[in-house]
Amino acid sequence: MALFEYFPNYVWNLSVAIAMESGGRIGEIEDMCRPLLQAAQRGEDVGTAQFLERWVAMGDKLIELASEDEQRGRLLSAAAKLQRAALYLLVAERMQGHGHPGREETFAKAQRAFRSAIEMGKDNCERVEIPYGNAVLPALFVSAKDASSRAPCVLYMNGLDSCKEMLYWSGLPQALAARGISTLCIDQPGTGEAIRLHGLYVTHESERWATPCYEWLAARDDVLPERIGAAGISLGGYFAPRAVAFEPRFAAGAAWGANHNWAEVQQRRLQREGENPVPHYWNHVKWVFGATSMEDFLEKSKHMHLNGVLHRIRVPFLITHGARDRQIALDYAHQSYDQLVNSPRRELKVFTEREGGVEHVGADNMSFGRDYIADWFAEVLGGRTA
Repeated sequence: MALFEYFPNYVWNLSVAIAMESGGRIGEIEDMCRPLLQAAQRGEDVGTAQFLERWVAMGDKLIELASEDEQRGRLLSAAAKLQRAALYLLVAERMQGHGHPGREETFAKAQRAFRSAIEMGKDNCERVEIPYGNAVLPALFVSAKDASSRAPCVLYMNGLDSCKEMLYWSGLPQALAARGISTLCIDQPGTGEAIRLHGLYVTHESERWATPCYEWLAARDDVLPERIGAAGISLGGYFAPRAVAFEPRFAAGAAWGANHNWAEVQQRRLQREGENPVPHYWNHVKWVFGATSMEDFLEKSKHMHLNGVLHRIRVPFLITHGARDRQIALDYAHQSYDQLVNSPRRELKVFTEREGGVEHVGADNMSFGRDYIADWFAEVLGGRTA
């Protein structure tokens, strides 16, 4: 399998792939993207304002159509349209540089659409907020299916540029729910609402926010405290292992895409090695780290690696990676696996051409990653696989 490559540059194609894998409709994506082909020829940064314009227009149309459904009492149809509207709006917002005109209002509109969709569709998805210092971490809680009492749970962490809604659309929470496991999709510092509305910047010490999330989950009367796992996608492949290493109460962990040495990746990107995940990349990372300059960013991110950390993990841990990941080299997956010397059940799963999911976090086909991770958690946390 391969990434669907509509545009001549990777970053724009990644956005299209995110939309397709998250429930977008190919006809709507075609309508949004066809007028952008010429703009995409000018590189990954130039033309993102036009991208925003086209994708927001589709989001607005779907919101209008959903309103017509709602007026006729067709709430399930309205909810489906609002889900796609929120998706297109968030993909468009993600493509913009920090401070770009229209970015804040697009994010706010997406949040309203998503919340309305969840309410109208009666989805298994509850918006919650975890106290964190003087602020909160917004999150989505998806309950285990058919749970008659307390159930295992997984804390699901963002990457560098995703948000809790994209975690929800990845399908992993639903796959876990079907296996008897709940999920908490979190906007941790540096992502989603946490950075946009609460000004919470990335910290390399992910246990600072993962521990409050664990304790919040452990206090719920529908969660088994001794069976709480942690998973992270993309840069979450750094955050999750770090959190499990320094918060021993987590019962298991998984990385959907190894990110063993993200500090080193930045040096490689400075040398134009590998692909970037978003346009305006250096502007983005300075923003989410609260950095005032490139030097400040490199200083604040220099500890973003797992060397000397993973030996602390004494619970089962899964590393997954795509064989043709163009952002994070496969070697980093082997480095993480090799350093999990005290995990009683360590596993490395590399997705190959035979199955698919070979691109970064399965951008070409996320089904293989989410099913494998969900099955693995079911086995180690006490869920079901049949």
